[in-house]
Amino acid sequence: MKRSTLALAVALALPVLPSIAHAQLSFNVGAVTDYRYRGISQTRVKPTIQGGVDYAAGAFYVGAWASGIKWIEDLGGDASYELDVYGGFKGEITSGVTYDIGLLRYQYPSTGAANTTELYGAVTYGPATLKYSHAVTDTFGNTDSENSFYLDLSAGFDVGGFMVTPHIGYQKIKGPFSTPGTYTDYALTVSKDFSGVLLSVALVGTDADKAFYSSPVNGKELGKAGVVLGAKYSF
Repeated sequence: MKRSTLALAVALALPVLPSIAHAQLSFNVGAVTDYRYRGISQTRVKPTIQGGVDYAAGAFYVGAWASGIKWIEDLGGDASYELDVYGGFKGEITSGVTYDIGLLRYQYPSTGAANTTELYGAVTYGPATLKYSHAVTDTFGNTDSENSFYLDLSAGFDVGGFMVTPHIGYQKIKGPFSTPGTYTDYALTVSKDFSGVLLSVALVGTDADKAFYSSPVNGKELGKAGVVLGAKYSF
């Protein structure tokens, strides 16, 4: 999916310094029974805590988010958490159609080889969102994997006060690990907000290569289908 020319033009026309009068600062903290990223467990199928901060002013936003991880330590590194820093612009292209474009940096302290930078663009129409993320660096430690990409199609439906979110994604890894590294993931999440506390249950799975995406510590298949429970408090 190419970035919408109209969306890009709108974004470039936005002021560089948004109005402070419309600024919003928010925080979130939560826990999950398994941190699944694009369908792959980052925590060896174990629980972890997560949290983040977001700042928005008009169409402009920036934020940071962190989560405990285990996969880098399992591979011999010493990073026990992931820090994501991102920023971008979002707005309306036309009535009922919105866009979101930006840059996201995945940072793994003390483990530079895994650090990854992606550009992303998304278009939402009605309940459906199509998002494309493009790596401008090597991707999560895979050798010569620059220009890898992820295509994500998701939707959100209010069903009796519960939010039902189906998702399917395709992760393409470029370079020498293309064959074992490339896979499709899927998820079906049901969530409900209780006065700022969002509770969720998700069925998550992939068709990822079992040998390539397995923990070297306990042999667990990291892309195997499973249920993930989550709780997040936003304030």
